Amino acid sequence: MNKEMIISSGDHDTRVAILEEDQVVEIFIERERQRGVVGNIYKGRVSKVLPGMQSSFVDIGLERDAFLYVSEVVNTVEEFDRLESGDDDEPAMAAVAEPSADAVSAESTEAGSDLSGTVRAVERRSAPRVDSRTQSRDDRPQPKIEDLLKEGQEVLVQVVKEPLGTKGARLTSHVTMPGRFLVFMPTVDHVGVSRKIESREERARLRGIVREFREEHGFTGGVIIRTAAGGRSKEDIVSDLAYFHQVWTEIRQRMESRRPPAVLFQEQSLVTKLLRDLLTEDFTAIRLDNEQEHRRVVALVERIMPNLLPRVKLYTKEFPIFEEYGVQAEIDKALRSKVWLKSGGYLVINQTEALVAIDVNTGRYVGKRTGRLEDTIVKTNLEAVKEIVRQLRLRDLGGIIVLDLIDMEEKKNRQKVFQEVEKELRKDRSPSKALQVSDFGLVIVTRKRVKQSIERQLTDPCPYCSGSGSIKSASTICYEILTEMKKIGGEIEGQGVILRVNPDIARALKEEESAVLRDLQQTLGKPVTIKPDTHLHHEQFDVMAI
Repeated sequence: MNKEMIISSGDHDTRVAILEEDQVVEIFIERERQRGVVGNIYKGRVSKVLPGMQSSFVDIGLERDAFLYVSEVVNTVEEFDRLESGDDDEPAMAAVAEPSADAVSAESTEAGSDLSGTVRAVERRSAPRVDSRTQSRDDRPQPKIEDLLKEGQEVLVQVVKEPLGTKGARLTSHVTMPGRFLVFMPTVDHVGVSRKIESREERARLRGIVREFREEHGFTGGVIIRTAAGGRSKEDIVSDLAYFHQVWTEIRQRMESRRPPAVLFQEQSLVTKLLRDLLTEDFTAIRLDNEQEHRRVVALVERIMPNLLPRVKLYTKEFPIFEEYGVQAEIDKALRSKVWLKSGGYLVINQTEALVAIDVNTGRYVGKRTGRLEDTIVKTNLEAVKEIVRQLRLRDLGGIIVLDLIDMEEKKNRQKVFQEVEKELRKDRSPSKALQVSDFGLVIVTRKRVKQSIERQLTDPCPYCSGSGSIKSASTICYEILTEMKKIGGEIEGQGVILRVNPDIARALKEEESAVLRDLQQTLGKPVTIKPDTHLHHEQFDVMAI
């Protein structure tokens, strides 16, 4: 598959688009004043412990306190001290809670589920070596949040999920630091290798390099060897290890010297992070419009994949790079609810607080003259599925996603479309699952959400309708005015009444709802003067006696 990375970098923001076969499939936006916090490591203070939810709130210096579940808690500083002192010969994985799937953030995974698969493989391989002491430790009941954390306690945590809407950031104590070839996990003490590196000799060579470095430098903590490390020189692997060693030493020093809340480590820039995690031989071009960013990218690519250096290209035209490659048009379309398909059918995508609903319609597509209705529906559904998954990636939609496909009579066709959903989802880096609800013709997809969707990043709720998408009709407002006047009419003194309303309501009272105005005057027993006021909201009105 041919891929391209288009990078538009300016003084105020950086935008990156991933193209697959000339189609925009992913958009990343980072603004200087609103940099993401996923991957950042903080020294925080526990602000509240909630035994009923087995979780706690931690102040890490963000607008809202962050959220830490009991399964994500480890007595971090004590555990690191234990690892460094070497008091325990058992694998550290037995001594701390297992890192959850969220602990290894989506940013550190590769295409497919390479990294998460590796974690599972490490756990399986380490199981036979656990002795009876470890087994009895596992049999003990799960610790409670109130036993692990107290209000005011200082903790070392990492953000695994951006603040979304009204929710604070999601935290873990199981820190993970991804590099190009390795992932460092300080809360475990194990060396694992990606299952995608199949050669036994290569796996053994890579493990040997890591273990040799650990012994020479007294380097503690776990390491996962990523697929990208396969075939790389010892210098490349040691470079990642040395970087982790240096950064972790600095983090520990800051942990001791800084008062919470404090940032101990900030994730690298958007471009560096994406090149580190995504760059493969599939990329035919990396295009940048900024000379300074171009120099940084050249230096990074030269270090991690020197054979791809000729594919890094500086875009020098005056015309904006996102306009040149059609990216801006795709961003504009991604902010609309209706998406047209090439056949003439269309999707309607509605993002709500609880879930995302996607409806499929045949639209202008009526099929072939000699074809069956079922064939027309299947063709539309298959085309829709490809576009739906592209839109999920492009808009970065997550959580529960309900696909309302067009009903199909034949079971084999329903299965065919569902298999297409699963096939397309395999192209997505974010972990996802699909479930077929055959009785209703629905497909439910769950997709991991780490950061805000593109809609939430680029738009604000409409201040006029408060984000609901609709306002009360003019007729409804007129009837509400009449009801309100009946309630307070006896309290109004004076010879007459001035009714200040929005110009649209003033027009309605004088034209189609003139009967309401007559009822108002009869109810009050006084003349009512309508005064249009452009400063009033459509649903607001004021009453003043004269």
